[in-house]
Amino acid sequence: MDPKILRRLVLVVFVGGIAGMIVGSILDSNGVAVTFGLVTAVAAICLMLVTSVTSRTEWIAFDEERAESMEARIQELLTAGADEQQLRDLVRDAVLLGRSARRVAGAEGSAPHQDHAAGPGEVRGDGPRSQHPRHRD
Repeated sequence: MDPKILRRLVLVVFVGGIAGMIVGSILDSNGVAVTFGLVTAVAAICLMLVTSVTSRTEWIAFDEERAESMEARIQELLTAGADEQQLRDLVRDAVLLGRSARRVAGAEGSAPHQDHAAGPGEVRGDGPRSQHPRHRD
């Protein structure tokens, strides 16, 4: 079962358990209130168990070919005279930017390019590289 579905199911049990404890207390029935409290506690333990057992790393796939291609492109830029530390800092910042990106519903013009990997020497975008304000020849 998908952990997301199980978490939502546990949330429903939480809400039902709290409602059951309130109703049991209003009806002055300690047995009902304690029963719903125990069910809610078991649901909390299940939620902790599911969270600890499932790992986000199982969905991460590392593309070795893309990494080698990127390293080759970095080496080409270094050979062309780029400063290695500045280039590595730029790549690190690009990775952090990519990790912090979130989908925004209804945002026009923010869709990612389909050609995720431009080859060495290729430029993504609408115009030549020299039109970029930070480009230095």
